[in-house]
Amino acid sequence: MSEESFEKLLEENVKTISNGEIVTGTVIDVKPDEIVLNIGYKADGIITRSEFTNEPGVDLATVVKVDDQLTCKVIKINDGEGQVLLSYKRLAADRGNQVLQEAFENQTVLKAKVTQVMSGGLSVNVEETRVFIPASLVSDVYEKDLSKYQDQEVEFVITEFNPKKRRILGNCKQLILAKKEALKKELFDNIAVGMIVEGKVKNITDFGAFVDLGGADGLIHISEMGWSRLENPRKVFKVGQEVTAFIKDINGEKIALSMKFPEDNPWKDAEVKYAPGTIVKGKVVRMADFGAFVELADGVDALLHISQISKDHIAKPGDVLSVGQEIEAKIIDLNIEDKKISLSMKALLPETEDETVASTDAEPVSADEAPAASESPAAEEAPASEE
Repeated sequence: MSEESFEKLLEENVKTISNGEIVTGTVIDVKPDEIVLNIGYKADGIITRSEFTNEPGVDLATVVKVDDQLTCKVIKINDGEGQVLLSYKRLAADRGNQVLQEAFENQTVLKAKVTQVMSGGLSVNVEETRVFIPASLVSDVYEKDLSKYQDQEVEFVITEFNPKKRRILGNCKQLILAKKEALKKELFDNIAVGMIVEGKVKNITDFGAFVDLGGADGLIHISEMGWSRLENPRKVFKVGQEVTAFIKDINGEKIALSMKFPEDNPWKDAEVKYAPGTIVKGKVVRMADFGAFVELADGVDALLHISQISKDHIAKPGDVLSVGQEIEAKIIDLNIEDKKISLSMKALLPETEDETVASTDAEPVSADEAPAASESPAAEEAPASEE
């Protein structure tokens, strides 16, 4: 048989291919930037890195090995060196377009890894088809820095599908809002006033702290953060802190929380602990022109009027007392309803000789002749206490 006849017979037994055709071949060699396949044709098929994936800098030797079977699309029968140029990613992209079209029509939830972060949004690949997620649709809140999403998996739906214009848009925000709405409904279906709940501090302001309850936020007002007086919520709470509170009120979608648990009420049994005549110890916590406020326990302050500090005349409480000073005094009045306690240091001082004589020599006064409590100079000078 002549050489010409042999070549003709060989060509007759070797399959023919054309541009755009789908072929399957066996990997016979892999380099970092190139894959060589036996596709049963008179020439080997070549897949370059750029025709294998959209991910930059991938070492092909780490993702493909000899004897692997790959299905590709023919790009060019002769690449200039007698080899067939193939594309793995374009065939995958065709499949990806089909997947994305179906997902767009059915609003199917997709999940993919972020391959690129740009100032305007995120890029993900679905079957080697690029989907762009605009920054405004990445989250339900403004994201100043999107870099944290790099190489992270995100869930989204396709809200625009136009492969001819290479415009395929994803939307994460829609799913986030839908999940939050579902959580909110579940939360409000299961909570009631008085219920104890747990949450995480989400934001802190001068007037209180907002707590994420898992579907909605609850507010702990500064006045409900405990039985003790609190000047600044930031001194007690920090963002991310876990807290336990009870629901004080529900008004529409507003949830008011409180940490003033009744069992911890320092005024419980006050009629016994702070009965008039009881001698107590406390710490001066605030000063006023008319007296000093003394902390007897967490959440219990009493007023020590200036007239009850000393038997001697004093111009102002600061002349005798200082904030932080520990004192001993006698309770002379208790108003549980208004939570007011009046103290006297003067009542614990021993009587002088003149006072004893004056007390002995004084003529008895009938109840009808005695001045009313409201006529007392001390009563006119200041209120019994401050709330």
